[in-house]
Amino acid sequence: MNGIDISDYQKSIDLGKVPFDFMICKATEGTSIVHKTCDPFIQKAKSLGKCWGFYHFMNKEDPVKQADFFYKNCKGYFGEGIPVLDYEQYGRIGTAGAKRFLDRIYGLTGVRCIVYMSRSVCTEEDWSAIAPNHGLWVAQYANNNQTGYQGDPWLPSGGFGAWKTCAIHQYSSSGRLSGYSGNLDLDIAFMDKEAWGKFANPSGKAQKPADTSNAPSGSTLNLAAGVMQGKYGTGDARKTALGSRYDEVQAFINHIATASASTLASEAKSGKYGNGGTRKAVLGDRYDEAQTIINGDSKQTYTVKSGDTLSGIGASLGVDWHTIAIKNGIGSPYAIYPGQKLSY
Repeated sequence: MNGIDISDYQKSIDLGKVPFDFMICKATEGTSIVHKTCDPFIQKAKSLGKCWGFYHFMNKEDPVKQADFFYKNCKGYFGEGIPVLDYEQYGRIGTAGAKRFLDRIYGLTGVRCIVYMSRSVCTEEDWSAIAPNHGLWVAQYANNNQTGYQGDPWLPSGGFGAWKTCAIHQYSSSGRLSGYSGNLDLDIAFMDKEAWGKFANPSGKAQKPADTSNAPSGSTLNLAAGVMQGKYGTGDARKTALGSRYDEVQAFINHIATASASTLASEAKSGKYGNGGTRKAVLGDRYDEAQTIINGDSKQTYTVKSGDTLSGIGASLGVDWHTIAIKNGIGSPYAIYPGQKLSY
């Protein structure tokens, strides 16, 4: 089967216009980042009758806490789509840590994640305790040339460390498909739709947790922002609208109401409250005091010039552009304008 893997960077893609047999999208990262594009991507794939998966991008935080965060924000997906652990340089905490994440997810859901990595990582670390129970999604490219789907992409012979073979091969990050003008990661899955279903639900019994059956989907952050915008009403109406998600969302809101401004500022900088309009909505009347602290953490500023981009500014200052965006409350599409003063 031919497929793509996507994230927020391809938020403008219309899956109804792009050919694919399966789609895998980014859901979460670490213990604080949730991609708001994940659920719309999944719902579209489901409406099209396509196979789908969702992945957690590992960082170097506690792996069990990361697993709990992944589960908390993706409860309704387990048993339907394939869960994936994305293990890359940024989050290479060792296979013992990866196993703690994987075991935790299995204990919570009864479903085994597929593990994504570059082919070199298969042999650079010892995966012998993981390979027997988890499929491999391997990344290996022949080159960076633009390409469409390939029926037999380049994959040199040889082993994959503890794995005898791979279940999915990502063979390009420069894919071009009709219906979308940008680059896409292209993949081939060495399975059919039935086999995909067995990876997603190996026992045939895994289902959405019962406690989310009467609750809206989406991250806690997005639901809390919706509450602050009045989408779910108040009192009993809110309890009914949020169903079994009420306690977690209300606890999130109560924390914002009672935490110190410095705590909120620190959490905002870590990404807990998103950026731009989402941050303003969820922090409500606490936004100004938290943002004042964030902006005041550094007296260094940069004045935007015509033609500047956040990535270019970050490179010239030696600062990660994501940090600049977060500190200044700039969200996607990360628009800036000449004369704007940015703290960094």
